[in-house]
Amino acid sequence: MHTTARTRRALSALGAFAAAALVLAACTDDDDARTLEGRATATSSPSSSATTPAASAAGQLEPGGETTDIATGLDAPWSVVRTGDGGDALISERDSATVLELTGAGKTREVGTIAGVRHGGEGGLLGLALHEGDLFVYSTGDDGNRIQRYDLSGSAGSYALGDATTVIDGLPSNSFHNGGRIAFGPDGMLYASVGDAGTGSDAQDRDSLAGKILRLTPDGQVPGGNPFPGSPVWSLGHRNVQGMGWTADGTMFASEFGQDTWDELNVIEKGRDYGWPEVEGTGGTSKGFVDPVQQWATDDASPSGLAVIDDTVFIANLQGEVVRAVPADAPSTSTEYFAGDFGRIRTVLEGPEGALWFVTNNTDGRGDPTDGDDRIVSVPLATS
Repeated sequence: MHTTARTRRALSALGAFAAAALVLAACTDDDDARTLEGRATATSSPSSSATTPAASAAGQLEPGGETTDIATGLDAPWSVVRTGDGGDALISERDSATVLELTGAGKTREVGTIAGVRHGGEGGLLGLALHEGDLFVYSTGDDGNRIQRYDLSGSAGSYALGDATTVIDGLPSNSFHNGGRIAFGPDGMLYASVGDAGTGSDAQDRDSLAGKILRLTPDGQVPGGNPFPGSPVWSLGHRNVQGMGWTADGTMFASEFGQDTWDELNVIEKGRDYGWPEVEGTGGTSKGFVDPVQQWATDDASPSGLAVIDDTVFIANLQGEVVRAVPADAPSTSTEYFAGDFGRIRTVLEGPEGALWFVTNNTDGRGDPTDGDDRIVSVPLATS
């Protein structure tokens, strides 16, 4: 492991949200049309801007700890999935189409290259998910975005990619708004976010898979219980969802890029319409759309990956250059961390031994890389 620790700002608030959760539980990435960089302010309601006091989340707070680089020198990393209880993980590099293995020693080795990936803009090798020993991969090909399932052979330190099976292909693609996040829900089904691929009206078209969250069986069939007969569509009216996760009670959260005004955090419900392009942010309930539970100015957010840890929703932000923590039982509130400390942050995930991992995204041409970028960073979460 790379043992050089970089002390950052006090993390007691970050620990506070984790502590509270444990008690409760016992047109683009940041859009080519927007300015690249911004600073974030947490919101206390969908339309107002005020930092939530850290101490309000819990009583006695345990101080956090130092951040530690788990891996450095990555090239435009997009998704990270852990392979077991330790520090091993698989990493997708968007532009090289390479899957890397992070070993417990803090080094990386190449597992394989995904064939037929066409990168450019926001397209390329995007989301990863593990399920029953197979690696599921979302990537951009010549004929659109697709999800493939790879046999994953070997073990920690020696993983290799076997044969690929197409789960679904022909998904709408463009140089922007590709969605790309995949995750298995608590029901064992595969959920996938598909962006509007630059045509907002398709998000309202039930016959198009653009601007949707899909729900599929692991082999790509339409499962029972989907809202529209014969369709993989689970929810619609999305612009560009890049984060999905579930709380212990099964509540599904998703983070979404807006256009010029509001980025969103939504609670996803079966068959519901989230308004794009008719509505951006709140104000859609009178038209039958679902309002976000929280929104941020687009200059302050660009929310990408999302992870739910003990019913706290952690969200990576690219343009805002922060990690936000949202308590699931009070989703209109949030607290931010590391503002500007690490640059653009692509995704977050639960690390080993009570840690949060987050992944920077400064080497894809939009950020300002520093020595060692891009990196995976670990920060401990308080447990009491």
